Amino acid sequence: MNMIRMLLVLMAVSGLFAFSPPDHRAEGYSIGDIAADFSLKNVDGDMISLSDYSAAKGFLVIFTCNSCPYANAYEDRIIALDKKYKSSGVPVIAINPNNPKYRPEDSFESMQKRAQEKAYTFPYLMDVKQEVFPLYGAKRTPHCFLLEKTDSGNVVRYIGAIDDNYQDAMEVEVRYVEDAIEAMLSGREIQIEITKAIGCSIK
Repeated sequence: MNMIRMLLVLMAVSGLFAFSPPDHRAEGYSIGDIAADFSLKNVDGDMISLSDYSAAKGFLVIFTCNSCPYANAYEDRIIALDKKYKSSGVPVIAINPNNPKYRPEDSFESMQKRAQEKAYTFPYLMDVKQEVFPLYGAKRTPHCFLLEKTDSGNVVRYIGAIDDNYQDAMEVEVRYVEDAIEAMLSGREIQIEITKAIGCSIK
């Protein structure tokens, strides 16, 4: 009899979870969501938050790393994006989401070395507790999130890839991030708001 009661309780609990609404927070942000601020350590040792950029009109948050070939292929393009749009109020904020236990090349010391070698013009932050990337819903490196700074907060305007050709910058036909930033800054509707991020899975 006790066994029957236990089975009935387990079935009831299972049914409760089966019909509970999904937790969308686990899926990350959607277009139009307000992105929470964060405080992460930069390669220069300073703690960086979006709120530090009082004059910004938005942010290009890119989850990237040292170890991924896709991230390396896009590295110069990320630097170029920051140089092009930082003066317009949309700086790049690069975040390494990987755990160096599984990717030693993504240690903080290796990040510092990489940033110096490539003369990064943007902050390169480490998601030490791996709390920020799941909040955003980042799945791969690189994975881009364009935020627009508004009175209500930092609104997510674009999610996905930088462009349509990771292999060859000269063969790019659609510049998703650039098109989205240009539209956002001019107050136009962003035609392509979501694309599939092509890259390495976050470890």
